[in-house]
Amino acid sequence: MSVKDSPKPDSDQPSQPPSPVGDGSMGASDVPAMSGVASGMPVDGLASEPGSGPATATASAKDTESASASAHTPNPGTAPAPDSTAATKPETSPAPDPEPAPDFPGPRAAKNYDAIIVGSGPNGLAAAVRLALEGLTVLVLEAEATIGGGTRTKELIQPGYLHDVCSAVHPLGISSPFFRRLPLHQHGLQWLHPDLPVAHALDRGEVAFLHRDLQVTVEAMGDDGQAYYNLVHQLVDNWGQFTIDGLAPLGIPQDPALLTSFGLNAIQSARSIARRFKNDDTRALFAGIAAHGIQNLDRPLTAAIGIVLSAAAHASGWPVAKGGSQAITNALASYLRSLGGDIRTGFRLEKLSQLPPTQAVLFDLTPRQVEQIMGERLPMYYRKRLLKFRYGWGSYKMDFLLNGPVPWRNEVLQKAGTVHLGGTFEEIAAAEKVVSMGRIPQKPYVLVAQPGAADPSRSPDEKQVLWAYCHVPHGSTVNMRRAIVNQIERFAPGFRNRIIEDRGMNTKALEKYNANYIGGDINGGVQDWRQFFSRPVSAFSPYTIPVDGYYFCSSSTPPGGGVHGMCGFYAAESALRRTFRTPSANWKFSLKME
Repeated sequence: MSVKDSPKPDSDQPSQPPSPVGDGSMGASDVPAMSGVASGMPVDGLASEPGSGPATATASAKDTESASASAHTPNPGTAPAPDSTAATKPETSPAPDPEPAPDFPGPRAAKNYDAIIVGSGPNGLAAAVRLALEGLTVLVLEAEATIGGGTRTKELIQPGYLHDVCSAVHPLGISSPFFRRLPLHQHGLQWLHPDLPVAHALDRGEVAFLHRDLQVTVEAMGDDGQAYYNLVHQLVDNWGQFTIDGLAPLGIPQDPALLTSFGLNAIQSARSIARRFKNDDTRALFAGIAAHGIQNLDRPLTAAIGIVLSAAAHASGWPVAKGGSQAITNALASYLRSLGGDIRTGFRLEKLSQLPPTQAVLFDLTPRQVEQIMGERLPMYYRKRLLKFRYGWGSYKMDFLLNGPVPWRNEVLQKAGTVHLGGTFEEIAAAEKVVSMGRIPQKPYVLVAQPGAADPSRSPDEKQVLWAYCHVPHGSTVNMRRAIVNQIERFAPGFRNRIIEDRGMNTKALEKYNANYIGGDINGGVQDWRQFFSRPVSAFSPYTIPVDGYYFCSSSTPPGGGVHGMCGFYAAESALRRTFRTPSANWKFSLKME
């Protein structure tokens, strides 16, 4: 499916952009965090007493830097010099928020906690909420000064302009069976939808897109409409049930026929599915969506994410959170406090002896971190298996402040919340294959988010914030700014002229900002066929650590990466059964999608 508008004439592209606002400087520790993608916006009163209202999502990127460091926060090292032709901040992490005075209650605290959750990303907060709903006393510990892990928002470039530091668009957030059941809207969370969930830019001004209405999409696809309908309609028609079965650990699904039908397509490579389409634009569109899986598109199972996210576009949309992804964090934290839960920031756990007595500890961390913290407490066989856990590719993230909308050659793209860049299926597949071999593609596949297409609150005036990233080899320190800007300029002539200021984050900066981003891996580990069902190890209960009372609850467990909280939910369920002996048979998810 494609749309052709009269292409805009290519504008002159001077080598220098307009003079940036401000001095273009950036602190040496200026990056995002994530429990498993973003950092952020400080929340006033975060460590306040239970029962306080929704936290306010406001902050400045020029917060005081913290001089503290630990083994869990790697030194970002020296990044390559940024592209000299741009008004670019140094390639480092966003400035951390002021380090609060230690306020962890410690072993002699007056309040005893039934459970402690280490890490305040969406999975950690989801686990805490689930336990608190059973009347347990819960404490969440966060190493950084602000909560959120991969769902944080900051004024990264100039005051008043809100940038999602990592996760930005949330098809699985709005679809999450657990989040759907919680009254998060009462705690400030509002989903906003762009006119088009996702679009794919092609040369000569052509655009392929998914519309919220499946039938509109099918008609726009022409000859490929029926093949696309056959691929996704069962999931679209049964989306509520699919999210319950699909966002769950391996087991007996409630609807075996639905999951089996999906599985027969999902186990294939993205290239195999793309062969069903006759038109290059449809094939390219599917490539861009499937590439969210961060894998070589010729590998088995790479079709899965493409099918799921395509169906989500019609069933629930690809929305943004009003005011930024931090709003998801704030809503979960506010609800947790209303249930009596506590949150403490600025406490970096390095060894178990730092914790007070408790019945259960749930780690919203990756295997490497848990192995370091628990050390010899772990059985040797399990420790060795954790050390064999494979981390995935890295990411290079860019944030832009523009003096107006992106000058897309085809204006249809301005209606899309997410835009994929990279050309044809063959071009995208080739770029991802290069990354899989540990090399840097000259023309990378680039994901672009335009939050302003749905949420005008991100900018106080006509200026626009833009979010973009590309895939790079694990641990790469190569500066990808020029490559990302070139890909945007390819489909939006004159883009360079719109840049007021920008900033980039390589894999080291990402990991410094969020210790869960090992080597820049934002998914909590490779999600290929070898590790899809064995996160973090092959076990009947993947969340259970073989030491009484200890559990994983991060995206390194099923169902893996994404802002959905289901890893935390199922980890909490394991703790309720095994540690607290609490039956949860009455917990039922709703099939209804709002």
